Amino acid sequence: MKLKIALTVTAMSLLTLGAATAGAPETPKPAKARSQCFWTHEVNNFASSDDRIVNLRVGVNDYYQLEMLGRCQDVDWTQSIGIVSRGSSSICTGLDAEIIAPTSIGPQRCAVKTVRKLTPEEVKALPRRARP
Repeated sequence: MKLKIALTVTAMSLLTLGAATAGAPETPKPAKARSQCFWTHEVNNFASSDDRIVNLRVGVNDYYQLEMLGRCQDVDWTQSIGIVSRGSSSICTGLDAEIIAPTSIGPQRCAVKTVRKLTPEEVKALPRRARP
C-alpha cells in the first residue's frame, strides 16, 4: 500500500511540474554548429598571399583557412601543395594537418596551427590572390 501512495505522490508532483512549465516560453535551441572538419580528398583548390596562411576550397561551397605554426616558405608562390592528415583523412584541428610545399631544395613540411571554416562574408572579403 505504501508503494502505491508513493507512486501516486510522484505522479502528482510530475503533473504539477509539467503544469508549471507548460505556460513558460520555450528557450530557443542553439543553431547547429557548422562542421569545422573536412576530408583531404575533397580539397579542390588552394591559395595563399603570404607564408603563414593557406586558404582551401573544399567541395563546391566550403572554404577553410589554415594558419601555419611558423613560416611556410614559398607556399604563396607554389603551384601545388600536399595536405597530410595525421591519424585519419579528416582534418578538424591544426594538430590533424601538415602542408607539404615544394621548394628548390626539396619538399618542406609545414605544421598547421589552426583550421577554421570561413563564412561566405569572409570569403568575399579575401584579397583576390588569397581566394581559392
